[in-house]
Amino acid sequence: MKQLHTIMALLTFSWVGSVFFMPAKAQNIGTSELGLGLGGVNYKGEISPKYRFGNNGPAAMVFYRRDISNPVTLRASLLVGATGASDNYFKIPLNQLRQARMSGSLVELAGGLEYNFLDYYDLRRQQRWTPYFFVNLAGFLSSTKTESDAQAVVGGSTIGSQITTTGQGGEAEKRNILSISIPAGVGVKFALSYHWNIGAEIGARKIFTDLYDNLGEEQSRGLANPHNSDWYFYNGIALSYTFYKIRCPKVYRSNPTPLE
Repeated sequence: MKQLHTIMALLTFSWVGSVFFMPAKAQNIGTSELGLGLGGVNYKGEISPKYRFGNNGPAAMVFYRRDISNPVTLRASLLVGATGASDNYFKIPLNQLRQARMSGSLVELAGGLEYNFLDYYDLRRQQRWTPYFFVNLAGFLSSTKTESDAQAVVGGSTIGSQITTTGQGGEAEKRNILSISIPAGVGVKFALSYHWNIGAEIGARKIFTDLYDNLGEEQSRGLANPHNSDWYFYNGIALSYTFYKIRCPKVYRSNPTPLE
C-alpha cells in the first residue's frame, strides 16, 4: 500500500508540474465531450485485502469534459455501481475464520482535472489518441450489508455477536455512508471519427473511513485489521461524442469590424 501511495504521489506531482510549467499552445477550437462508460466497481479492505478482478460489480458512468488548454480538461462524472466481496476467496486465517461476505451499491459524484499527454484535439494528426491521467474530488454514498455463516470466538467475542449470522436467521449488519473520496487514475482514448471517441480507464478511490465493509476496528474487535484501509475502484470502457466550437480571436472580439 505504501508503494501505491508513493506512485500516486509521484504521478500527481508530475501532472501538476506539467499543467503549470508546460507552455500551452494557442488554439482556436474549443471542445466539450459527453460520454457513457460501462465497467465494474471493485473493493479492497478487510474482506478483500488484495485487489481481485472477480470482485467487480456492474457499473455505469456518465461524464462530461471541457478543455481549458491543449493538455488539460475539466471533468465531471456520475458513477453508479454494485459492490461486493467474500472471505472465501482468500486463504488467510482471519478470512477463513470470519467467513464474511459484503454486498451493496455505490453512487459517486466527482469533479476534477484530466491531463492529456498528447495533443488529442489536433485535427491535423492522422491518428488521434492519447494516454491521460486524472485526479478528482468526489462525494459518494454507499449502502452495504455484511453477513457471515461462521460461529467462532475471537478475542473473547463471538463472531455472531458482531456480524449477524444468516444461520440464526438474523439480519445482516447494514450501513449507509455519505463521505468524500479522492479518485485518481489513468486511461487512454482513441478518436474513431471527427466526433466519436472510445476509451478505457482504471482509477482508485482513496476514502476516509474504514467502515465501507462494516468491519471497522471499533465495531468488530478481533475481526478487522486496523492497518488495512478500505478503497474502491472503477475500471471500464467508454464511448463519447465531442462537440467543437470555433473560438473567435481576441482581436475580433475587441474590434468586431473587419480589419483594414
